[in-house]
Amino acid sequence: MAVVLFDDGVHKCVAFTDLVAGEGVQANQFAISHQGEGVLLDPGGNLTYKHLLAEISDYFLPSKTRYIFASHPDPDIIASVNGWLLITDAQVLIAQEWERFLPHFCLKGATVGRLKTIPPQGMCLDLNGGELQIIPAHFLHPVGNLHIYDPISKILVSGDVGASLVDAEEAAQIVSDFNHHLHNNGMLGFHQRYMSGNKACRYWVNMVRHLDIEWIVPQHGASFKGKEMVNQFLDWFENLACGIDLLSQDDFRLLHG
Repeated sequence: MAVVLFDDGVHKCVAFTDLVAGEGVQANQFAISHQGEGVLLDPGGNLTYKHLLAEISDYFLPSKTRYIFASHPDPDIIASVNGWLLITDAQVLIAQEWERFLPHFCLKGATVGRLKTIPPQGMCLDLNGGELQIIPAHFLHPVGNLHIYDPISKILVSGDVGASLVDAEEAAQIVSDFNHHLHNNGMLGFHQRYMSGNKACRYWVNMVRHLDIEWIVPQHGASFKGKEMVNQFLDWFENLACGIDLLSQDDFRLLHG
């Protein structure tokens, strides 16, 4: 089911929460269009490819897909890239660190002339007259990690930051009780395990507080809408102990059979 996040007749933001079929982790895909041209954000792998192709046609023609954005190179993010390269003329946007890794998902030669690498500090992206901001989110969780902020809709597409482990129906919902969501939907454990450490969390929060955010939409699970809920999430994430903060020597012991 597609969830229209924003539509003013010219600019549209759409989330797809129920396209993963099979054993894979639930994942959200996103599309932003401006005056008929579109960008796909984290379009997923083979479990989502044919379903997303059918769904986006309601919002813009696949031939009008100008960009494919990958926040990072995980298979649930971008493993379907070969298919999109074959049926569109889109450029693939990915961090410089992953330029030579992405072709492993593709047929030989498929990425030649089709990759647009993003520098570590991010960049502004023109989408047919509508500007998007690609911002750094390094080590949240991988190096070479990026998010997209849409100033028109005031939506931050936040990749794995804010992710929770729920089913497709719950993923289409907006979080109403932050503490319940944190402790009952896998959000706390996910962030403690997958985020690299508090230093990266704090720097990211310090950066995004300068944006006018009305809605944070992660790549897994439910979203955070409204200033109060957005700030509640940012306050929590800013102070989160995670990743290497939680390591001890007990995590590095040899097993003796």
